[in-house]
Amino acid sequence: MKGMGSYPLNLIVRFLLELTAFFSSGLRAWHVSEVWSRFILVILVPLTLAILWGVFIVPDDPSRSGKAPVPVQGVIRFVLEIAIFILTVWALYYLGYVIISLVTGFVVLAHYSLSYDRIKCLLKQKV
Repeated sequence: MKGMGSYPLNLIVRFLLELTAFFSSGLRAWHVSEVWSRFILVILVPLTLAILWGVFIVPDDPSRSGKAPVPVQGVIRFVLEIAIFILTVWALYYLGYVIISLVTGFVVLAHYSLSYDRIKCLLKQKV
């Protein structure tokens, strides 16, 4: 069976997971403080994650455009993705959205299980 790392439905799931990561990080940032700084954090935290996600790319990743503003090794990209999704699950759990947190964690596991071909490719990639 061919892996589904670049299958359109799986790419949509990954995109929705990315949006969940950005939204949950902003929501968590909102709850960090009760003063004016929360307005800055709610913009800066998701923006920082989005920049990390969009800039540190493995060259010629078949599930992306192939353009890498900052080329990195596949293992670094994989660790970055996993770290962002772990933070997403933690943020949702911390905020009290336990069921959503568990569902998100399950979807992340399912996504990466179906993307074994992409993971294998990432782990072999050197810059």
